[in-house]
Amino acid sequence: MAENKNIKLFALNSNLPLAQKIADELSLTISEAEVKHFADGEIQISIGESVRGAEIYVIQAVADPVNTSLMELMIMVDALRRASAAKINVVMPYYGYARQDRKARSREPITAKLIASMLEMNGVDRVITIDLHADQVQGFFDIPIDHLLGAPLLANYFFTRHLVGEDVVVVSPSHSGVSRARKFAELLKAPIAIIDNRDNEKDTAGPSEIIGEVANKRAIIVDDIIDTGLSMSASAQALHFAGATEIYGVATHAVLSGDAVTILKEAPIKEYVTTDSINLAVAKQFPRLTQLSIGPLLAAAIERIHKNEAIEDLLKSPDNMDVQL
Repeated sequence: MAENKNIKLFALNSNLPLAQKIADELSLTISEAEVKHFADGEIQISIGESVRGAEIYVIQAVADPVNTSLMELMIMVDALRRASAAKINVVMPYYGYARQDRKARSREPITAKLIASMLEMNGVDRVITIDLHADQVQGFFDIPIDHLLGAPLLANYFFTRHLVGEDVVVVSPSHSGVSRARKFAELLKAPIAIIDNRDNEKDTAGPSEIIGEVANKRAIIVDDIIDTGLSMSASAQALHFAGATEIYGVATHAVLSGDAVTILKEAPIKEYVTTDSINLAVAKQFPRLTQLSIGPLLAAAIERIHKNEAIEDLLKSPDNMDVQL
């Protein structure tokens, strides 16, 4: 794509290492833009080159600091639109506020819809994201949204280590994640188990609250997000006491808020496997945490979108093409 001067990549502050990986995959350079923060927190963005008539891809995860990342993105899109960019595509590796996707009780907002509306009203033409908290968030948009999946990449990690088959069990840490865990289990040709912890006020679970057979099996806990680490830790404790021989934790997005790192280090989990959708500070990295890069996946999606080609094969696992994800 290097010969196409009509494509421009811009990277804001939330995940510059991932943006550089995407640019390298596409043989493009990241276009010039300066993001300044005034003393009171206001954000100013200056674009350092012409974008008139260009096809733009802005790479920004709406992650910690969530509200600052969101405002950087919104201000950048406004600047691009006023500078006469032809198309503004937002590459959002992590869609912040996606967990607020419905009214669970009276007088609550549906913030995932609000973010979608804000992006559309600001003039975004397309959104590219990966592993939304709930698939129905796609329906909040009236513009094209390309929802990529982390499961093929994450499952391949276990394929290469021969963690497949009946000796393995894929575990959902809650009933809400069963569909995600079932698809991951199908990729690994493994059975599924569920942590049946119905007390939402406490992130604890015991062996009696496990649906499925986990004794003498290697267990893989699959979720979309690791935030506080409490759910992952409680699930691992239950699996450990129920007789699982090895326990792995898998999630696309490593949010790791608060004391999550300490909690995860203390959990009986051999290895955590995530992606680099969120840029982690050095303090949040530890030896048992493995991050796989989604840079090649996002770069492939950008190239196909630019060429008006289908992306459906990016949603399949090369290790098990028969599974419909």
